[in-house]
Amino acid sequence: MTEAIAMETPRLVLRRWRDTDVAPFHAMGQDAAVMRYLGPPMDLAACVATVARMNALAGASGDCFWAIERRIDGAFIGFCGIEPGPAGTPIADAPEIGWRLARDAWGQGFAREAAAACLQRAWDRCTARVHAITVAANERSWGLMIRLCMRRVTDGDFDHPALAEGDPLRRHVHYTIDRLR
Repeated sequence: MTEAIAMETPRLVLRRWRDTDVAPFHAMGQDAAVMRYLGPPMDLAACVATVARMNALAGASGDCFWAIERRIDGAFIGFCGIEPGPAGTPIADAPEIGWRLARDAWGQGFAREAAAACLQRAWDRCTARVHAITVAANERSWGLMIRLCMRRVTDGDFDHPALAEGDPLRRHVHYTIDRLR
């Protein structure tokens, strides 16, 4: 089993998921603004399954999309981490960085702080390249990718196979970053 705390930053703790994270994660998954570019609201069963999957992945590989806890008050504010890219996409099984924060945590630099820590962990583990994908309209997300010095993959846009033809969220953009040697 991997350690409970994966990383700490000046303002955040990235850690394994707890049962107490399910309720705030579910609330975040019901927020239309949070889910705007991610799909329909997440029901409670999907949240419970995601928490179980993240902890299983952390136990098996030592990485997942970690729960983010704000240090000042211990509040769950979202997740960030690296896991294998989705099947059927150009990044299938490759290291994919991802994040999602509760709306009240937006605009405070938490996503960048957490993502930078996750990238450093990847580099410390000798990962050569990390990928990120998002819906083209999700300017906040790809804007963070740019601030992290990721670059958009030329001709790398693709239709996500998990989304139906005609779904406005189907088209994705692809960014990468390479470890400096």
